[in-house]
Amino acid sequence: MRFERAAGILLHPTSLPGPFGIGDLGPQAHRWIDFLAQAGCSLWQTLPLGPTSFGDSPYQCFSAFAGNPYLVSPQVLLVDGLLVEADLEDKPDFPSERVAFGELIPWKIALLDRAYRRFKARPAIHLADEFCQFQADQATWLDDYALFMALKDAHGGASWNNWEAPVRDRQPPALAQMRLELAEAIERHAFWQFLFFRQWQALRQYAHQRGVGLIGDAPIFVAHDSADVWSYPKLFYLDSHGRPKVVAGVPPDYYSPTGQLWGNPHYRWSAHQASGYAWWIARLRSVLGLVDWVRLDHFRGFAAYWQVSGKAQTAEHGRWVRAPGADFLRAVKNALGDLPIIAEDLGMITPDVVKLRQAFNLPGMKVLQFAFGDHNPQNPFLPHNYLHHCVVYTGTHDNDTACGWYERILEDEKSFCRRYLARSGHDVAWDLIRACWSSVAVVALAPIQDFLSLGNAARMNYPGNPSGNWAWRMAEGVLTDGLAERIKEMNVLYSRMNTRPGL
Repeated sequence: MRFERAAGILLHPTSLPGPFGIGDLGPQAHRWIDFLAQAGCSLWQTLPLGPTSFGDSPYQCFSAFAGNPYLVSPQVLLVDGLLVEADLEDKPDFPSERVAFGELIPWKIALLDRAYRRFKARPAIHLADEFCQFQADQATWLDDYALFMALKDAHGGASWNNWEAPVRDRQPPALAQMRLELAEAIERHAFWQFLFFRQWQALRQYAHQRGVGLIGDAPIFVAHDSADVWSYPKLFYLDSHGRPKVVAGVPPDYYSPTGQLWGNPHYRWSAHQASGYAWWIARLRSVLGLVDWVRLDHFRGFAAYWQVSGKAQTAEHGRWVRAPGADFLRAVKNALGDLPIIAEDLGMITPDVVKLRQAFNLPGMKVLQFAFGDHNPQNPFLPHNYLHHCVVYTGTHDNDTACGWYERILEDEKSFCRRYLARSGHDVAWDLIRACWSSVAVVALAPIQDFLSLGNAARMNYPGNPSGNWAWRMAEGVLTDGLAERIKEMNVLYSRMNTRPGL
């Protein structure tokens, strides 16, 4: 699928409103699709959809293939007969403006466990058949993932490199024994994945019926404490105890004077090359089974990546290491055909990164908030410098909201912004939206926070902060007809209107 001139909105499902402590894939998500269609938007972008781990970040997941069970809708489970109204009576009084993960997770896990137990007690024939088919279709990753999660439960959540050596090292007799001992827990985790995929695919089908395509997100790196690293340790730089020898991050940048120490283990690219990039191809095929396009996060890491010692406390001291980006993308293209990929080419971008992106005709990213700080008309993030083949954002999940950004920047940056946009700044979020929408960029996107003119309190993530992120939720009732009409007018004026009745 190739992009035509279009527009859309960035909103992670966890940020949807609703009564159950976290946005989910139920009625509110379907109403969100209706709003996008009403507003003339043909694209919905999310963050990664995987099962989040410590810190609740969708960029640090227990699996690059699995879905997040916290997104499973209790209301859909009621319709399916897997829950009854009485199962919801113990629901805590969750805050509406944020996800209280500490309260939410144990309650949601208990709820999903009730659904599993009701399924086991009285399995509906159609669900039982669908679950069996799902297990067969997804076995290449699901078997290891469900075992990994069952083992984590059995070890009190401890990281896999702290498990007993035979299980840590995946010795076949030990794994066979664990599969017997933990059979019910393994099936429970597999069933939760079945519920996620079933609900997500129903939502995706509905989006396509309304002419809305989905943009997903694939982090370049995977979490160390994940089914991926435990299942394929030879694909990563690990020591004999499973600990990362070197880890990922970025040197000092816009977001942090000491860089960002992500801590993800680095790929042993020679091992990936030897396999024909089989794991990566399977991963991208899996992601593209959920969405229509994928934002490939930290694209510059496919040209060269910042490598830091596994014992480092910050990312200041490291080195750049070349990656086989062209060979990798050729293999992916040969396996998957056209690459429906947006290259997240932000940060320290060198000519080799640009060359790699252009060689495969991938659209890069522009972030309008980055355009005004140097007061330079040649700044590549200013709209008059864009080329057609790019995707422009007012800001991303890593930025402050447009209003929050404008409040904190210095007066000379504000002045340049006002002069460039020929606006007073009193409605700065919509000023930035208009500049993005009117640009030549093939796709224009903005977070829903900017359409709502929200301030810093609605920010999704502070890069480098290990906690307190990812919790913002949209208030009930803000998706009004008036807002839809205002967005639709922008889409009509700048020829980004969704004209497709279906995909």
